[in-house]
Amino acid sequence: MSQPTVILATASYDHTIRFWEAKSGRCYRTIQYPDSQVNRMEITPDKRYLAAAGNPHIRLFDVNSNSPQPVMSYDSHTNNVMAVGFQCDGNWMYSGSEDGTVKIWDLRAPGCQREYESRAAVNTVVLHPNQTELISGDQNGNIRVWDLTANSCSCELVPEVDTAVRSLTVMWDGSLVVAANNNGTCYVWRLLRGTQTMTNFEPLHKLQAHKGYYILKCLLSPEFSEPHRYLATASSDHTVKIWNVEGFTLEKTLVGHQRWVWDCVFSVDGAYLITASSDTTARLWNMSSGEDIRVYQGHHKATICCALHDGAEATPS
Repeated sequence: MSQPTVILATASYDHTIRFWEAKSGRCYRTIQYPDSQVNRMEITPDKRYLAAAGNPHIRLFDVNSNSPQPVMSYDSHTNNVMAVGFQCDGNWMYSGSEDGTVKIWDLRAPGCQREYESRAAVNTVVLHPNQTELISGDQNGNIRVWDLTANSCSCELVPEVDTAVRSLTVMWDGSLVVAANNNGTCYVWRLLRGTQTMTNFEPLHKLQAHKGYYILKCLLSPEFSEPHRYLATASSDHTVKIWNVEGFTLEKTLVGHQRWVWDCVFSVDGAYLITASSDTTARLWNMSSGEDIRVYQGHHKATICCALHDGAEATPS
């Protein structure tokens, strides 16, 4: 198979992962995933592999093969894996699980290299652009910064006691971090570099984005969408809202899904957004018009996560 320039994948409660031609909406490959549902997916920076986070394992699939078998399985979590991502060179992977741990995996070696204890079910983990700090959010409402150089927790925040942090996102330049919770609220902080490597959080904004509903995913726009800076919030109210980061005013509401919207991902230039919903579909949205221009249909149950890589392949250093 030749390398597709755009890799788009979705996963569903129907126990399949589907790969799609983004423009045509045609599904060109289906992987059966019988062991569990897939909670989160991420594509490696070099576009070669897709990581699927399930319960309790993470499986790595070859993007350019037709083999239904994973090339690797990562197995030391003991509960649902809710977060997965890669360091920018693709040398290591990070994960967060409802077993209360954040783990780091060297992709070139077996087993888990590091483990951090959050003491509550971890819902979300993001890597700071400096590649040396992981930020996690958990079911008890804690946000923690894990300093990978010092190998310890360098910062702890609780924006709302006993309100689960569902999703975290960091601006590509490291200037902002946003946390979304189960009450439909987003907390925005400015990230200030401390005298040590520790990141300091300065409260900037509290946004009632989807009052009375869950925010299932929040996502800041990528570097190549500059000078436009957006925050997308996907919600159980069936909508995705797009906020202007300048003042956090509502730009537009993306309406079309019939059920909860679980996940979203920007195209590399921020001009498009892919969303995944309990209505079984994924959708492609034009950010300037706010219209859905493609519907990806084929899953038989809720579509709960999506992954997109339409940028240049990162080559390992």
